[in-house]
Amino acid sequence: MTKRFMLLLAVLLLALVAVQPARLTQAQTPKQGGTLVVAQNADIKGFDPHTQPDFPTVRALGLIYESLTTVDATLKVLPGLAESWKFSDDGLTLTLNLRKGVKFHNGDALTSADVKYTLQRILDEKTKALVRSNFVDIKSVDTPDENTVVLTLAQPNVSILAALADANAAIVSAKSAGQDLNDQKNVNGTGAFKFESWEPNQRLVLAANKEYWQKDLPYLDKIEIRVIPEEASILAGLRAGEVNFAVLNDPTVATGIKEGSGLTLLRTPALAYHVLQLNASRKPFDNVKVRQAISCAIDRQQVIDTASLGEGQVTGPNTIPLYRTPLDELPCYKPDLDKAKKLLADAGMDKGVQFTVIAASGEPPTAVPETQNIADQLSKIGVTMKIETLDDNTYVKRWLAADFDAAEALNGGRADPHLMFIRYWSSKGNLNKVAAYNDSTLDDLLAKGQKETDPQKRIGIYQDFEKHLVDAAPWIWLYVGYEYRAMQDSVKGYVATPLNSIYYLRQAWLDK
Repeated sequence: MTKRFMLLLAVLLLALVAVQPARLTQAQTPKQGGTLVVAQNADIKGFDPHTQPDFPTVRALGLIYESLTTVDATLKVLPGLAESWKFSDDGLTLTLNLRKGVKFHNGDALTSADVKYTLQRILDEKTKALVRSNFVDIKSVDTPDENTVVLTLAQPNVSILAALADANAAIVSAKSAGQDLNDQKNVNGTGAFKFESWEPNQRLVLAANKEYWQKDLPYLDKIEIRVIPEEASILAGLRAGEVNFAVLNDPTVATGIKEGSGLTLLRTPALAYHVLQLNASRKPFDNVKVRQAISCAIDRQQVIDTASLGEGQVTGPNTIPLYRTPLDELPCYKPDLDKAKKLLADAGMDKGVQFTVIAASGEPPTAVPETQNIADQLSKIGVTMKIETLDDNTYVKRWLAADFDAAEALNGGRADPHLMFIRYWSSKGNLNKVAAYNDSTLDDLLAKGQKETDPQKRIGIYQDFEKHLVDAAPWIWLYVGYEYRAMQDSVKGYVATPLNSIYYLRQAWLDK
């Protein structure tokens, strides 16, 4: 068991290196000081790292809070607040050794009690933690001393180390029990930057944590995250020197940045996926033939070409390179209007189908163009898709409540397929309500994938999972795009990753 378990870990880490970063920084002597002005097109929604799902919030909180492990630009799992770890021979016990000398921003020392409290908070259903499903295998959390945490697992869990790296699994203080962590008065992490001030819909200001555990970091004095809803205005701010660093989502803006312009664009293949979510708990999508008809009618490459200037790659549910199923093995990945019409006729819907899709107006900016193109394509099989455009706050609330017929979404990727799928597609997953679909076959495959320690067999299990999910068509996976980060040439030290994160701003510096 031990050799196979450790072999699987090694194979997964090596395979993930296939996801390459856009650029590694050149070796230079960093300069201390300065304020980095960061721009993104939407504001944060709160400060609780365990319950906030939207990308702008998670990105910002990733600078304030930290997790037990982290991942680098190649998705390799690295030490975070845990400096080392060891599995037992049977894979059922994980012992984590915490870094000594780590302090929360209020000056309290990080101890094993904080880790235990955090994991118990995530597992408590009342918390509504987004990554609860990733940790349900934890039977107990023991703290033999202040710097040691022992996790006893119900079964060997290869994905647990990657799960512990999730920004939504950040460690919070045990003293925060009973506090509202969404209240700015209670923001208290261990990260390289600490909360200073927030003007809603304008700016979030973070100050350097002068007692950060990693020597010499951060180099910056402050990070100011400005909200600039229009990405064309963000680019104008970059060109005018008013913005140093930007998160871009709109390919029409990002691809306008050229070398030699004083700006640098990092363009990294993303794990996050664009998807049309169908609510299978509502008519007409409670009928699998209707869902399959929608899937067969959509030319996914046309969606990319129209909404994203061709900046992307058609994908199935598995966006991790190691686990992807060849597209020609997935049902309806080649558009077939005749088949789509026949499926509608077989479902008794040949006289027309009508539904409404919700789309966010902010992030991603491609959501509305995607729905417009899909609506045009579906009209050719007699399906009318109305578009309801919502501000980001309203969209997130509606999405979490599954209050929609369909939703155009950009969902985050993960470094392990089990983490990609369990919270949505397990019948007990904490976001299964959003997925709006239960399937015993998916439950069985998830259980097998979690237990399987043979690398090739595990890949086969998740490819079978992918094929079954695509055939059931509760969602229509469209494509993966790119993570765009634009910056002044004077910004140094930042490393791009395939995840929707700006974590590595902790090591950025200004060469001026």
